Amino acid sequence: MRRWQRFKRPLRRSPHGPVIRLSPPELLLIGFTLLCALGALALWLPGSATRPLAWHEALFTATSAVTVTGLSVIDVSQDLTFVGQLVVTLLIQIGGLGFMTFAALTVLLLGVRLPLSQQNLVREALGEIAFSDVRHLVKLVIAFALVVESLGTLILAFHWVPEYGGRQGLWHALFHAVSAFNNAGFSTFSNSLMNEADDPLVNVTVSVLFIVGGLGFVIVNDLYRRRRWSRLMMQTKVVLLATFWLNLVAMALLLALEWHNPNTLGGMADIPGRLQAAWFQAVTPRTAGFNTLDTASLTDPSTLFTMLLMFIGGGSSSTASGIKITTFVVLLLTARAFYRSTEHPVAFGRAIPQETVIKAITVALAGVLLVFLALFGLTITERDEPFLDLAFETVSAFGTVGLSRGVTGDLSLPGQLLLGVTMLLGRVGPLSVGYFLATRQHRGLRYAKGEIQIG
Repeated sequence: MRRWQRFKRPLRRSPHGPVIRLSPPELLLIGFTLLCALGALALWLPGSATRPLAWHEALFTATSAVTVTGLSVIDVSQDLTFVGQLVVTLLIQIGGLGFMTFAALTVLLLGVRLPLSQQNLVREALGEIAFSDVRHLVKLVIAFALVVESLGTLILAFHWVPEYGGRQGLWHALFHAVSAFNNAGFSTFSNSLMNEADDPLVNVTVSVLFIVGGLGFVIVNDLYRRRRWSRLMMQTKVVLLATFWLNLVAMALLLALEWHNPNTLGGMADIPGRLQAAWFQAVTPRTAGFNTLDTASLTDPSTLFTMLLMFIGGGSSSTASGIKITTFVVLLLTARAFYRSTEHPVAFGRAIPQETVIKAITVALAGVLLVFLALFGLTITERDEPFLDLAFETVSAFGTVGLSRGVTGDLSLPGQLLLGVTMLLGRVGPLSVGYFLATRQHRGLRYAKGEIQIG
């Protein structure tokens, strides 16, 4: 009854002003769900599409945009008008910067007070230790996003304006800049960026946009403030080094696995073009969703490795999703500490707390369970589709990546709804898990230790 009263009256009055009664996970999930519903309504209305969209097509597209995934059951370039594409752009921007970022900004502007128990998710989402720093970080997030997207639009306009004209070329540039920075993967071209596979300007600009967006705003804030490697936070060093090595290893593996594949790299005549395509295809699975190669034509080893990259995702408090690269690194360091019989995992001369290790294990396990359950459901609803294609689509939805092997458009209505829920939970799930871990209560009662054999 109390929970129902909270939903009926989400705000209550106090001597210090209105207080939000909903818990952060409830607020987060409700906020994203409402955004998806409003976005679906906007896409479903006349004037947004060139043909009448079914309600589930509009809902799936809106959910994919809000969760900055990029999977689509329609052709954005053909089925949506300029108004519809503008709606998708706005949904991408709101979803990419994060509902809680906008919620925190709204709270600050309206003077609504967040109680201490409600501040944890904003702190968790933005990666700040003190809630007093949220004001600074929210301003930095908005300003940084606008500046980077404007620069990306300007650079891409130099390429597409001469080809498509001023209005259309500028719109292509703006749409792709917003989509890339927010790691959405939506494109105004039917085949994504496959026509630009050997163009260095587009490849470099788009990849830089989604790599920067995927690092995380806390990392950008730390780099801006401290500017020297020795003074950077441990998290910043971990994210930067792990991103570098993951991208390097991914590019080397894709070159080795796809060099003689006539449907991907093997079909490209010049070596510089192959290197560009391998670089782009190596970095895009970290939740970007654009592709310059035909994803369905990748070899099975490349497909499996791409799924791993999509599951890992980008940096915490970024426009990317997945279990996050810091979670992956903590798991690796924990395994190394176990095999070396050391008490704590260590990075850069500092011990990683047990609380962080437990959090990493919990987030990773939650991700594995979500992918398994969603894939299990899809194997029931989509019996005629290849298992590898369904698995790829499921991991792409969980990591809000948007890469597809061409199955999304053929999904049944139950399959679309299941994949939509996976995208939504993949976007809000890690933050909710982080909230519960950050706010768990320590009980005074302690139990005697019991032994369970592992391995």
